[in-house]
Amino acid sequence: MKTPIAIILFLLISFQLFSQNISDELVKKHLYTLADDDMEGRKAGTPGIEKAAQYIEGEFKEIGLKFFDNATSYRQNFKAKGLDLFNVIGVLEGKSRKDEYVIISAHYDHLGINNKKKGDSIYNGANDDASGVAAVLALAKYFKEKDDNERSIIFVAFTAEEMGIIGSNYFGTTVNPENIVAGINIEMIGKESSFGPKTAWLSGFDRSNFGTIIQKNLEGTAYKLYPDPYPKYRLFFRSDNAALAKLGIPAHSFSTTQIDIDKDYHKVTDEAEGLDVGTITETIRAIAIGTQSIIDGTDTPTRVLLN
Repeated sequence: MKTPIAIILFLLISFQLFSQNISDELVKKHLYTLADDDMEGRKAGTPGIEKAAQYIEGEFKEIGLKFFDNATSYRQNFKAKGLDLFNVIGVLEGKSRKDEYVIISAHYDHLGINNKKKGDSIYNGANDDASGVAAVLALAKYFKEKDDNERSIIFVAFTAEEMGIIGSNYFGTTVNPENIVAGINIEMIGKESSFGPKTAWLSGFDRSNFGTIIQKNLEGTAYKLYPDPYPKYRLFFRSDNAALAKLGIPAHSFSTTQIDIDKDYHKVTDEAEGLDVGTITETIRAIAIGTQSIIDGTDTPTRVLLN
């Protein structure tokens, strides 16, 4: 008869092996496509973001995700600041607890083109946040193939984050917070963190027990998660997780970037070629393993504290 420890070890090894299905090749395809010059910097309200949305929609369709909330497409359309905007949303329905939702998100917009700038004028936003969208797409494929999510998963590519987290704020008005168990936001995971290889940090770590759940699930792996080392930047309130957190949802952002010294942040030099695809892949695998107990309903994070 297997002991509980043996069962835990077996499950951990199984998760680690299955996470290898998240490949460098897949991640690189998403990253380089979304950060290509053809996307014109993906600024909200421009033709470039339309191209990015079409790519994400195509991937959601190929994976087999459902539309969100009785929609007739993957787009959640709305108007803001005089622009026609749209989040891109796909749903993987849960097994036994389909009315409980986990959100996995990243923003797919960036800063567009600076026509006044000589030379390279395209803000490709590879790290910020094509790396995060690559993670969302890879995780959608991973959980669809794994086919054991007891809770439903909503995969969201938010628009207009760079304009003031507009897309996620709108999305927050369309959901019932009581039905959302957790928000897993992914922001700038293309560079090695200050803690070294195979590490990431989590915004708002002490505001719920979400982070400690992830740490527990990563025990026995080579990957480590740490609290946000940049408290003075108040990053918990500066990414799309904030729109959900203000509703009481334990929503946090994963990142690896050394934001205090990053020379490419909001620069035209934020190119795919400057990122470490291996770091992105390892981080996505860690998120897959780390969030498994939330996805399968074993763990439920405490509600977030904003004070």
